[in-house]
Amino acid sequence: MKKTFLLVASILILNGCHNNNETSIKNNKTTQIEQKVDSLLKLMTIEEKVGQMNQYNGFWDVTGPTPKEGNASKKYEHLRKGWVGSMLSVRGVKEVRAVQKIVVEESRLGIPLIIGFDVIHGYKTLSPIPLAEAASWDLEAIKKSAEVAANEASASGINWTFGPMVDISRDARWGRVMEGAGEDPYLGSRIAEARVTGFQGDDLSASNTIAATAKHFAGYGFSESGKEYNTVDIGTSTLHNIVLPPFKASVNANVRSIMNSFNELNGVPVTGSSYLQRDILKGKWGFDGFVISDWASIGEMISWGHAKDKRDAARIAVTAGSDMDMEAHVYIEELAELVKDGIIDESLLDDAVSRILKVKFELGLFDNPYKYCDEAHEKEMVGNPKHHEAVLDIAKKSIVLLKNENNLLPLKKEGQKITLIGALAADKNSPLGSWRIASDDHTAVSVLEGMQQYKGNTLTYKKGADVSVGQTAFVNEVIINTEDKSQFKDAIYAAKTADVVVMVLGEHGFQSGEGRSRTNLQLPGVQQELLEAVFKVNPNIVLVLNNGRPLAVSWADKHIPAIVEAWQLGTQTGNAVAQVLYGDYNPSGKLPMSFPRNVGQVPIYYNYKNTGRPTDKDNNVFWSHYIDVEKTPLYPFGHGLSYTTFEYNNLNLNGEIFKIGDTINVSVELKNTGDRKGKEVVQLYIRDLVGSITRPVRELKGFELVQLKSGETKTITFNLDNETLGFYDNNGDYIIEPGDFQVFIGGSSTDTLGAKFQLQ
Repeated sequence: MKKTFLLVASILILNGCHNNNETSIKNNKTTQIEQKVDSLLKLMTIEEKVGQMNQYNGFWDVTGPTPKEGNASKKYEHLRKGWVGSMLSVRGVKEVRAVQKIVVEESRLGIPLIIGFDVIHGYKTLSPIPLAEAASWDLEAIKKSAEVAANEASASGINWTFGPMVDISRDARWGRVMEGAGEDPYLGSRIAEARVTGFQGDDLSASNTIAATAKHFAGYGFSESGKEYNTVDIGTSTLHNIVLPPFKASVNANVRSIMNSFNELNGVPVTGSSYLQRDILKGKWGFDGFVISDWASIGEMISWGHAKDKRDAARIAVTAGSDMDMEAHVYIEELAELVKDGIIDESLLDDAVSRILKVKFELGLFDNPYKYCDEAHEKEMVGNPKHHEAVLDIAKKSIVLLKNENNLLPLKKEGQKITLIGALAADKNSPLGSWRIASDDHTAVSVLEGMQQYKGNTLTYKKGADVSVGQTAFVNEVIINTEDKSQFKDAIYAAKTADVVVMVLGEHGFQSGEGRSRTNLQLPGVQQELLEAVFKVNPNIVLVLNNGRPLAVSWADKHIPAIVEAWQLGTQTGNAVAQVLYGDYNPSGKLPMSFPRNVGQVPIYYNYKNTGRPTDKDNNVFWSHYIDVEKTPLYPFGHGLSYTTFEYNNLNLNGEIFKIGDTINVSVELKNTGDRKGKEVVQLYIRDLVGSITRPVRELKGFELVQLKSGETKTITFNLDNETLGFYDNNGDYIIEPGDFQVFIGGSSTDTLGAKFQLQ
């Protein structure tokens, strides 16, 4: 404790007198933190400043023996010197307390670490993968899911998450679509706000909240050919109108950190992009948190051919505005000498370090470095039954009913003979999905277990075929079964005499996620053959899809009467699926990404732009289309059915001609025309018919989740204003232009109930 008393005394004395007026408390607190940061900066050496910009991964069992040699020993010494500002992947109260104790009690200034972790869709108790959650269109449930994750992670010593991922992507080949909110910037922005708020709460200093990170800044979801870590080449209109809005929404929600990306944009690796990080993020948007690189991405600028060596990479990155180096070791090795040699100005370090220290003060780490280290609280919170209730709720809301001919669903609860087929039906690991590094393997409730809770039917289970046959030497990479059909016979025999066959097919949980791009979007392995073989003996099939991305299931859509998109729903998967199949929960999910007819359509998305030849007006081949398949998606963005039916009528506007700045009221009557209570996601889209920059054929600008009893009618009203009627020009400036508009309201992006208005 040799150095902390003087430091703490010097920064606390700056508290001084303050105004107790409630309206000024927040500003006063911010000012106090800024003063403390300034005081602390004056005490720091160049090496200690660089240390705050250095993040290491967990590298040894902190509660075990001290490393004596090699890289681990070097990192340990850096901790003792105060040359580490953050660590990631250290988790659990005992481990976090031990590593925090080293820097607080042995380094010169005792500046606490900020502890980061990939809390993507839960910590120990897992919610659905983020793409699945987006299908709920339920912002409160999504926010609650992030709160549950924050509760468990913070109780385990963690105070910072590398989420949410807010990348917009239109390409299902990209494995990381499972980690985002889909293809639409408006829906993605609203979900980004919900997740940031869920993680961070109203008070970042509370012990049950964690700092959030919006990632990956920017353009990562547009990697060419859907290939991981690939280049990105998009126009400025796409950048400003599609890619950046969810990041801007995150900044408006006070997200405390931004992670840059692995891709290049306009020929510059984004880790070294001053345009993105200095001009837009910290300049135009006024972001006052800090920017962290993705894993080793600063050093990877050498591989990109943008930096000649580590020294050059460090110079480029810090100048561009990358504040913290995740595991590239570039800053810790090069920055101090760059300052001393006069290559970069120390003010660049001061800016970065002040941002990092500010967040540490906001988290309350200087008041109590061990505030997240209560073992009794950890035991109480991790796996708490209330958390299981919450993730079951969002899991049910995430399920999308894609097709339901002849009302095959919901299943009857008595008197039916049901055959359940598919390795994924009994799997307790795959449904956890990707990005669940703090959870325990094989802890999901399987679909088989969920359906076994319903005792009134005769349920027979047959595997039919394995999805995977093992794993490679790489972490969590599965080997798909492409040959073994030896168990087909038993499944086919059991299906012959069933009243209903439920088949759970799809991707293994480790077939999506980072580094898991695919060029084939059909059912992996022998599953399609299994589906067709069972169909030949019993077409009365309910297909339950488990997947982390949109799949191309055109054959199933043509032949299978009922299809349920159940994604990878986390810990409570089986209970959620069973409750939907048996009708105890009426599905209300809507697709956040378009499903292609085949992989050749990808990227496919609803908010495309018209071309010069959008239709076959001349009855010839020379128009924008494919010659072998329709150009429309198999299932469009916003699509999702219910066990009841809804009818839209009487779309009205409060006028036909408006001035820029006016508020346009758009109302519609929604009626539940079915025989049971249900929820509908009412979606509003606009089209700006003529623009200085061409506009999409439709743009989502509002949605509302509405619950109606059978026969009930409700009027839903939306407001259109300057925030929804404009767009970004190629300089990134928001503009609103006069002209003619169309507005559409319905249950998907293809509904045609509409009206027109003029903006003057």
